[in-house]
Amino acid sequence: MNEFIVNIIHRPEMVPEYAEKVTGHGKAEDLGRRALLKESLDIFLTQQECAHKNGLKTTIQMTYASLFNDEAVMTAKEHHEKYGDEIALSLLGLPCEQFREKYKTKDFCIWMFSMEDKKAIVRDVFGKFYEKFGFYPESTGSYYMDADLINFIKAEYPSVKCAVATCWEEGPKAYHTCNNSWYTFMDGGPWAPWIPSKANTHAPAANEAEDSGIVAIPHLSRDLLACYDGNGSNFGTHPQNVLRGMIYDTKTWEYPYLYNLIDQYRSLARYNNGYAYNMMFVGPGWMNKMGRWEQPYELLLKSYNDGCAYYGKLKREGKLIDMTMSEFADYYRQKKSYTEPECALWNDILYGSDKQLFWYTDPYMRACVNMDQGGAIVDLRPYAAKLEWPVGIGTPHVQDASYPYLIQEKYRAGYFTHYAGEGTVRSAKVCHAGEEVDLCLCRTKARFSREGGDRILTLDPVDIEFSDGLTVKLQSIITFTEGSSEIKTERRIVSSTVPDCDVTVREYMVGCYGTTEYSEDMSSLTLKIDGECAIPYEYKCRTEKKADAERVSCLIPPIKTEVSLKCCGREREGYVSEGYAFSPMFTLGYEVKLKEKESETTWLRLERAN
Repeated sequence: MNEFIVNIIHRPEMVPEYAEKVTGHGKAEDLGRRALLKESLDIFLTQQECAHKNGLKTTIQMTYASLFNDEAVMTAKEHHEKYGDEIALSLLGLPCEQFREKYKTKDFCIWMFSMEDKKAIVRDVFGKFYEKFGFYPESTGSYYMDADLINFIKAEYPSVKCAVATCWEEGPKAYHTCNNSWYTFMDGGPWAPWIPSKANTHAPAANEAEDSGIVAIPHLSRDLLACYDGNGSNFGTHPQNVLRGMIYDTKTWEYPYLYNLIDQYRSLARYNNGYAYNMMFVGPGWMNKMGRWEQPYELLLKSYNDGCAYYGKLKREGKLIDMTMSEFADYYRQKKSYTEPECALWNDILYGSDKQLFWYTDPYMRACVNMDQGGAIVDLRPYAAKLEWPVGIGTPHVQDASYPYLIQEKYRAGYFTHYAGEGTVRSAKVCHAGEEVDLCLCRTKARFSREGGDRILTLDPVDIEFSDGLTVKLQSIITFTEGSSEIKTERRIVSSTVPDCDVTVREYMVGCYGTTEYSEDMSSLTLKIDGECAIPYEYKCRTEKKADAERVSCLIPPIKTEVSLKCCGREREGYVSEGYAFSPMFTLGYEVKLKEKESETTWLRLERAN
């Protein structure tokens, strides 16, 4: 039987994001203004009422500011006793008079502080929580929590077992759509719960030795297609996200997309051993009386009521289990093993297209396969490297917490470029008589299946026509094998109008590394064939080939990663290519000749390079 778990998380921020400016009416900033504090608390109470009247328990993440408010503390205690709500602690909501006076800063993102300040703030906030409640919390969270912060919290406060730890695809896209002012870069993490490694929050632990000791959940459940293509803040199960994206009927105030999004998350149980997860995490700033994002307060309130009512309906029908964060952490530990992947075959539910993406994450990689581009891999993160990436003041990454990519079509062009260079993508070209057709131009659909430890994507065959009249029907099968750190791709010539005529299949991966749109220095990279240095990267546009090569690879020291392609069992030619300054990429590939009913297989592998 499928199980659909939901976490509903509220926080009495007291001084909610944005609200001081919105409710201040031009007055000088005053974080202790009574009207602001009262409105924020009233909104929190309204959110709690929305959940409780629909039979849903919540996790109350107390903010630092709320710990100084007796009414907020009393309410949390009452709701814990009456409704079974969990009293947790958030590292959001730090700004308040007491915090500003003590730390002399307007910073509010816990991961951006120096490690010395992180420790001081955590001890301060956790100590204040204990003073008010007489115990330490089992759950905490922020928009992002870096590995050093999580490791410190777990060591100092071992009761903590669950944390909101990242915001899916919150990077350059979000930055640009916030007028280049939202300095929270955290692309590249899982979209669903995971156990973070001690080395890097984004990268799931592969075993007990790597286990940070907590279960992490994302900050919002997002549309895995619309969010990837555009600004994620418009596409999530946070009802006010849907309003901000203007995805509702302005006359009737109805939003079927919200329910479709929740239902698509429910459907993910079919890919994940009967388990699916969703969360709703809404701060009071989204429901202030002056309205938000062109919507009046009445619509903000209605959307939240309706969202809770839908979850309540699913619960009454036996289709949903509401849990607190700590309850979910216990459930997850029982349900999932370290190496078990998270999979999502995601369909467009917003734009009316047939576009389909497949997302895969495990302790060794995160990958996205785009069926609109013939099954090309358009996003690839090498979790196998377990890259240490300190974040905050005093580190090389003050704001950029993203996990680096090897392939990222949105930031490094992908297949569709406007110049003579290449963008990052993993695909294949079918070549015949001087013509070549890239599978990125061949739209298809996929079916998901599982055989033992394999998660298999079987793509519908595509027809490839050449000008001399030859037509071949080619099918791709992509297999992710649990615990292997590999992606296996098989290409089959299902049929050909000239059965004895062969075509050349050119498997390739165009890659680079980085976290933003901007190129990194590639001069430390080394391209290899069968383990031997073929090209030290010097931007000279060179290519090296070898007949019957067993392995072509690229060593990328800045992110401690080696990526390789392997092909065996057929006559083949392996090749590696370096790029040039205007197209600073590298290419790994194989050429194999196939006739009707023949197939070839390649494996893409990720490894940590020490």
